[in-house]
Amino acid sequence: MKNLRFLTVLSMFLLMGTIVVGQNGMANTKMVGGAEMYPSKNIVENAVNSKDHTTLVAAVKAAELVDILASEGPFTVFAPTNAAFDALPAGTVDTLLKKENQKKLQSVLTYHVIAGNYKASDFVKAIEKGNGNARFTTVNGAKIWAMAEGESIKLKDEAGNIAKVTIADVNQSNGVIHVIDTVVLPSK
Repeated sequence: MKNLRFLTVLSMFLLMGTIVVGQNGMANTKMVGGAEMYPSKNIVENAVNSKDHTTLVAAVKAAELVDILASEGPFTVFAPTNAAFDALPAGTVDTLLKKENQKKLQSVLTYHVIAGNYKASDFVKAIEKGNGNARFTTVNGAKIWAMAEGESIKLKDEAGNIAKVTIADVNQSNGVIHVIDTVVLPSK
């Protein structure tokens, strides 16, 4: 009887421990596009699972940037959703995905990347230090600005378009993703 009680108590502790470990593991992941984003996976490994980023994934493949975004990094990626790409003028995405436009597509996509691992708190600090906005240089060499609006972080591209960060701090093994609601565009 004592052994049965001992086994029951032990089983309860093991079950509770499993639940706690599971919850702690879940605290490190975020849901994006119906899929968990695992910090142990790189940007590409996670992005391919998001139903909200199929256009971005197709564009990264067409631009031949998969190997770069799967490399060590670190990178901060502003990831536009499918809806953000759909909001571009009709035909824009199809035109960019053509082989003859690969350099332009690479320019657009690398405008969504900053070298380094910038969390939302880093943007907030930079915005505060910059008295309301902070300027960053993207991987394509062009500038992008970050600003705060209430609790939100927004980006302004060189054309004056504004994108809102809708999901921040999606940690990756080689950086961080911030989901945005608008495709930002360089002037060149």
